[in-house]
Amino acid sequence: MLHGVSLDVARGAVVGVLGPNGSGKTTLLRVLTGALAPSAGRVLLDGVPLASVPRRALARRIAVVPQEVHPAFDYTVLELALTGRYPHLGAFAFDSAEDVLAARRALAATGTSDLESRPFETLSGGEKQRVVIASALAQFANAEHGDAGSPTRLLVLDEPTSALDLRYQVDVGLLLRRLNEASGLTLIVSTHDLQFAAQVCDDVVLLKDGRVLATGPTDETLRPDTVRALYGVDVDELTHADGRRVLVSVGLPDGRRTRG
Repeated sequence: MLHGVSLDVARGAVVGVLGPNGSGKTTLLRVLTGALAPSAGRVLLDGVPLASVPRRALARRIAVVPQEVHPAFDYTVLELALTGRYPHLGAFAFDSAEDVLAARRALAATGTSDLESRPFETLSGGEKQRVVIASALAQFANAEHGDAGSPTRLLVLDEPTSALDLRYQVDVGLLLRRLNEASGLTLIVSTHDLQFAAQVCDDVVLLKDGRVLATGPTDETLRPDTVRALYGVDVDELTHADGRRVLVSVGLPDGRRTRG
């Protein structure tokens, strides 16, 4: 349950939502995407209440990448990407050449074009995640790039690196930054990974017990003191020669330390 949560996500920003299990991250994502109506207050997209936007129109502007995807059928990669085109299809309509082109553009944007004929279930974890992101991208309008006059396109990802090894975590992080910078997508990312948030997100929202503990630019907000307040652990902060900050060496309150 959320309590008095209020935030403003700037168009084109990458915002991370962090917090321990049960802090309200998933609930917040569901409210922000219109899957769950708030008991008080409202959610606006480009100044328009989500509740007033038809579901099909909303699905063309907001796409969600869940933690796990288990297709009901044995889809190929291209077929899975095409599922993102459902909001653009009429009743009983079939995929058009335009839909296939949009799906292939999404696969190209995520570096998975060469996999389009492969069964989705044969892919590695990192490949699957990129294909699922491609399916989400295919939901958006056919324009490849947003501009100042076009509607906001919001991509919401729920712990996108939770099941990935380090190589694929880095790969997904680079992909998200590239999509944000090249296409003007607005991204909201729920994550437990402090390093991922520090490297990918412009701003972070720290949730604890359904309330906002802190919010603001990542470099200013994700600090050892706020991490301790959020998770009850200690971290050390190192700064590389190029100015990048890295949080390392997780310490437990009783003094035990474990390198991270």
